[in-house]
Amino acid sequence: MRFRFDPFIPTMMGAIVLATFAPAHGSGALAVSWAGTIGVAGLFFGHGAALSPQAVLAGLRHWRLHVFILATTFLVFPAIVYPLTLLPRGWLPADLILGFVYLAVLPSAVSSSIAFTAMARGNVPAAICNSAGSNVFGLLLTPLLVMGLMQESATMDPLGSLRDICLGLLLPFIAGQLARPWLAGFVGRHHRRLHQYDQLVIVVVIYGAFSRSVAEGLWRSLPPAALGAAVLLCVAILTFVMAFTMFGSRHLGFSRADEIAAVFCGSKKSLASGLPLAQVLFAGTSGFGMIVLPIMLYNQIQIVVGAVLAGRYARGAGEERRHAEAEKRSAPTVT
Repeated sequence: MRFRFDPFIPTMMGAIVLATFAPAHGSGALAVSWAGTIGVAGLFFGHGAALSPQAVLAGLRHWRLHVFILATTFLVFPAIVYPLTLLPRGWLPADLILGFVYLAVLPSAVSSSIAFTAMARGNVPAAICNSAGSNVFGLLLTPLLVMGLMQESATMDPLGSLRDICLGLLLPFIAGQLARPWLAGFVGRHHRRLHQYDQLVIVVVIYGAFSRSVAEGLWRSLPPAALGAAVLLCVAILTFVMAFTMFGSRHLGFSRADEIAAVFCGSKKSLASGLPLAQVLFAGTSGFGMIVLPIMLYNQIQIVVGAVLAGRYARGAGEERRHAEAEKRSAPTVT
């Protein structure tokens, strides 16, 4: 199969490089943050307008798929990563191990999970319901798991976080559903534009988040050997979880569209939620930059790998559709 160049991948890498050498500061950082917030709200509004209420209800009813993804997010991930805490002292920096355990207990990403599921032509309603539900559950589960696995405690504002999710994600989606009678035709005609918008939102969110991490002094406090080990661990974790969700979905008899949603929602971790939570949970910690390193690296790796995998899924779906149409045209006509 011929490899098709995807400009989204170098665009993402360019955002990382730009944030490293020219991170947003002051009013610029505030503008990028607001752009990301408004962009995610617009993403949910667009998908709300594009999806029929029947499709949304079908996504909510698919409880077996949601249980599988949530179990992967909050049970399988911690089970994979927890053995790192048993390593002898000196093998890895303590703050880096803390960061990997923190990565494991984070909820699934929202915008990228939905965007990649849409790019791969998967079950978008299920992805929206699951990613939003994962973050709602994560408001309570993540701090509890952090305290249980790492013996760390912090004062959090779960009601405030729930309010932000409802206002920034669920409310725009509901507004899109209500506006669907007037916008469904327009959105259907411009679905490629919506696809490009999804990608743009990902770029903005990643640039803003990476800028904040660079401003915290990430590259000044990181030993080169620890960086190499962190990259390898992120790749190994992502590979295992993607394989687990892919083959687990097939074993459970899920459709191809459901498998796509499980792979992208189950394997992703939220950088947008992870950094703000880390700023609360690890406030005053001198090794903050190293603690958030795993989620920063994992996010970039999952974006690149996700883009490639989404393209392969989309091409496979296109080939299946063309094959089905060819068979339909060649079928004998019954008179």
